[in-house]
Amino acid sequence: MLDKASFAALHRPPSPMAGPIRLASDLTQEEIQQSAVTRNALVLLLAAAAPGLKMTAAGNLSRGVVAQMCDLFTWPDFDRSDAFQFHKVINEPDFLPLFFIRHIAEAGKLLRKHKGHLKITPAGRQLFEVSHRRALQAVLFHTAFWYLDLNYLAHGFHHGWPQRDIGIVLWSLSVASNDWQPREHLTRLCTIPVGGVLNTSWDTASYTMEATILRPLLWFGLLEHRKDDIDESRLEKRHLYRKTALFDRFMAFDVKLETASSPHH
Repeated sequence: MLDKASFAALHRPPSPMAGPIRLASDLTQEEIQQSAVTRNALVLLLAAAAPGLKMTAAGNLSRGVVAQMCDLFTWPDFDRSDAFQFHKVINEPDFLPLFFIRHIAEAGKLLRKHKGHLKITPAGRQLFEVSHRRALQAVLFHTAFWYLDLNYLAHGFHHGWPQRDIGIVLWSLSVASNDWQPREHLTRLCTIPVGGVLNTSWDTASYTMEATILRPLLWFGLLEHRKDDIDESRLEKRHLYRKTALFDRFMAFDVKLETASSPHH
């Protein structure tokens, strides 16, 4: 559907002023609360104020800090008792919400390591202020999808696909996810297929799309998720996603479509 220039432009990161992808930097407090990433990032930034959060020699947050954040964080589709029923102790990598947010905030230079502690930076203090909080979601979102490699969420499948085409994937989702759609359908509609993805023995494409794109968008409050029963299967569920109102409020696209006579990309 996209014309050649728009297809190329969507490979560039978003711009605050112009360009094919624009992220809103004026979210209300109510809209911020709809994003699990942003509302919990505020919790972490507050906790990282003086004297900071204690870290281990391996560079993770201490177990005491992790236990504190487990009590303070609220996260979609997360049940602490189920998640940690086989854990005698909880390390930071075991608690994905904290691990995910901490690395985004650190990559975005809102937090930094200093003398065995994780501390808030001047940029972090500025964005924590009520007058600047409206832009925090845009900073975290931009950092997560354009500066970090989220492939660890999919256990390394496909080496960066489809995140490397994130602008095209997001625009495609803005068109394709108005109603509930299975993750498999969204994967086929919204990603650029490549050989290593198409010829696998099982559907690693949908798994990777969900792990690195759909689920993080859910955490940012831009998608909602439901699980439906599958006939004749007690264990498997059909995973469906659709846009929230915040999706179109937060992201705007300036693209052109091919005419009916032009080749599609």
